Amino acid sequence: MEIDYNKFPDHLVPAIIQDASSLKVLMLGYMNSEALEKTRETGKVTFFSRSKQRLWTKGETSDNFLYVKEIQLDCDNDTLLIKAIPAGPVCHTGAATCFNEKNDGKASFLNYLQKDVIRKRKNAPNETSYTSSLFKKGINKIAQKVGEEAVEVVIEAKDQNDDLFKNESADLLFHFLVLLEQKNIDLDEVIDVLSSRHH
Repeated sequence: MEIDYNKFPDHLVPAIIQDASSLKVLMLGYMNSEALEKTRETGKVTFFSRSKQRLWTKGETSDNFLYVKEIQLDCDNDTLLIKAIPAGPVCHTGAATCFNEKNDGKASFLNYLQKDVIRKRKNAPNETSYTSSLFKKGINKIAQKVGEEAVEVVIEAKDQNDDLFKNESADLLFHFLVLLEQKNIDLDEVIDVLSSRHH
């Protein structure tokens, strides 16, 4: 990662922090090479504080750390995008983001689950993986599992145990994603169909 720190007089590059699950922009900070190195070493986002003139790990006083999942560099090599999992409110005001936005949309995790987890289990089978075993059994078994999980969701919907209902709903979503992957259909294609109905 060849970062061009020399583009700025203070040798600090902007670092955009994005929630790895919701993809919501959480905050903007600045990093020098030492801050980036510490971020990589600790797995917690560390900035260079312009007001304190020192390295500053987000959450060092509040414990609301930003746990790093991925670091990317933009096309001009002078801005970082850091995808992280926040341990609590990000802003010092107590807001979820420094832009006073809510951070409650996590549906993008489904894309990660299909593309980065389920797809890998399909393309690189693991004998101990439940997901790989489903692909090995073929589409009929996968479709059957989706049907079974859908029935479980209906059954739990009639009861008052929300935890069981959420667990069965998660099982249904997971097996549906496996079915999509078996048919080489991306979740985004299904979302496109939904979106087209509301234009």
